[in-house]
Amino acid sequence: MAIRKSNKLPQTTVIKQILKRCSSLGKKQSYDEQGLPLDVPKGHFVVYVGENRSRYIVPISFLTRPEFQSLLHQAEEEFGFDHDMGLTIPCEEVVFRSLTSMLR
Repeated sequence: MAIRKSNKLPQTTVIKQILKRCSSLGKKQSYDEQGLPLDVPKGHFVVYVGENRSRYIVPISFLTRPEFQSLLHQAEEEFGFDHDMGLTIPCEEVVFRSLTSMLR
């Protein structure tokens, strides 16, 4: 039986792409010399959640949690990662806040 190579990117590559796209698009923010928003602490990234695209700053450690990875898979299916909208999580804000409070 032949082994078929998947067209999917390795998880580390996808995570790197996510982090590159996690900026505060559309927000008036100050940026450092590397183009990173100053209001996002080291070890964190920005996601946008809900119909109003509310901005949340979450720790990078969430990327390893299966519950958060499920949200990322939903985001990939709905929006893909090749767009200029920032990382958008397709769920209600109350659900997102509940999930992230359990992960902390």
